[in-house]
Amino acid sequence: MSLATVYSRAQAGIDAPLVTVEVLISGGLPSMSIVGLPEAAVKESKDRVRGAIINSRYEFPIGRITVNLGPADLPKEGGRFDLPIALGILAATGQIPKELISEFEFVGELALSGELRSVKGVLPVALQSTKAERSLFVPYGNADEAALVRGARIFGAKHLLEVCGHLSGRLPVEQHRLNRPHNNHKAVNDLVDVRGQHHARRALEVAAAGGHSLLMIGPPGTGKTMLASRLPTILPSMSEQEALEAAAVASISDQGFHFENWKRRSFRSPHHTASGVALVGGGSEPRPGEISLAHRGVLFLDELPEFDRRVLEVLREPLESGHITISRAARQAEFPARFQLVAAMNPCPCGYLGHHSGRCHCTSEQVLRYRNKISGPLLDRIDLHVEVPSIPQGVLRNSSAESGETSEQVRARVEASRATQITRSGKCNAQLNNREVELACKLSEPDYQLLEHAIDKFGLSARAYHRILKVARTIADLANWETIQTKHLTEALGYRKLDRAMN
Repeated sequence: MSLATVYSRAQAGIDAPLVTVEVLISGGLPSMSIVGLPEAAVKESKDRVRGAIINSRYEFPIGRITVNLGPADLPKEGGRFDLPIALGILAATGQIPKELISEFEFVGELALSGELRSVKGVLPVALQSTKAERSLFVPYGNADEAALVRGARIFGAKHLLEVCGHLSGRLPVEQHRLNRPHNNHKAVNDLVDVRGQHHARRALEVAAAGGHSLLMIGPPGTGKTMLASRLPTILPSMSEQEALEAAAVASISDQGFHFENWKRRSFRSPHHTASGVALVGGGSEPRPGEISLAHRGVLFLDELPEFDRRVLEVLREPLESGHITISRAARQAEFPARFQLVAAMNPCPCGYLGHHSGRCHCTSEQVLRYRNKISGPLLDRIDLHVEVPSIPQGVLRNSSAESGETSEQVRARVEASRATQITRSGKCNAQLNNREVELACKLSEPDYQLLEHAIDKFGLSARAYHRILKVARTIADLANWETIQTKHLTEALGYRKLDRAMN
């Protein structure tokens, strides 16, 4: 009997736990069994591995082959274990040396010809293998993605023969080198395209500077979607850690990681018919949903009241915590969900309440029923409520009279404000807890009285009280003030449109 051990990685949510592939060759009738909670695609690897070994001109052993994927209670799925299983068989039969195998981890799907095919979720594997101080062999198509991890020793191969040649020392494979992409994405959608709507543009800048959630209310065609699509262009540049977090989520998703999106803020806009599972993630084998795919980016919900109320309620926890835990009978999976929520809605069922044309005939009961589709607890968690009114036709026609600042100009102020927040608290203002709010958002005594009067008049909650203070702190940071002034507080109070409208 002969035994070989090869290291690989499984996928469990955003994590990549270590899997030890043990291959035992023993006497008996020719057979091959795989144990260790493999799903169908893993069980079928025995046929792919056999074809790949034979077509690579190696000898497939005649005897009883037992492959154990440990730990035994961790579900294994996909074709990523083809390569380590094939190498384990070759090492157990002495066709390749065992000496170097323990220094590497291997993932990759094999074709019957022995070619290596790309797999999903390589970036989390590269992160974990780097922490374990082992090199990583991946299909050549995944090499660039894996090499995004600084300090990782990545080797890309196109065929099983290349991996075997490296391990035997005959034809060493060079470590994969990556010309790291720069964050030089030119904005296709620029804020300068927005005509008029100065109040909404200002609110968008405040939201970007402090990481605040934003709700825009206005008739159809006033530019709500246009404004929302410009938010990623004025957000601060992504740090290396933020980019890796977002890329790791994309890597394990069905859409995969696209190299051109490196350090680009995502903008997710699910349709209002989306289910709760589509929004937060799920499935028998949990997969990330829209809120996780929008991690470190923007989640835009257009026509907010048209979403199913139960679907919207699932946003409450991740808005506060920045992550989502999906529980199933057999397992749990946790995904990051630190997204910036931007939503848009009409002021009434017909959409034209307050329009200069006077075409709205909705009753107050209809308007109230329409707005009550959004629960109070969810609305309470949205920092800014901004009206986006219709604009005069002359503004649309005159291309020069109403042109505002470009996204680049606004982003410069946003980045300066965000740097101030990071220096002061280590996080953006929207993420401050209650104790940090007390330290960073102090007011003068007259301003405290003004805020308390507004709280009593509009019947606001303690959560809204703290969110108003956070927004005021962001406005002061944009103006480069060390303390919050009365003008900053009154502007923050002005961004509670729906609270005022309901009272």
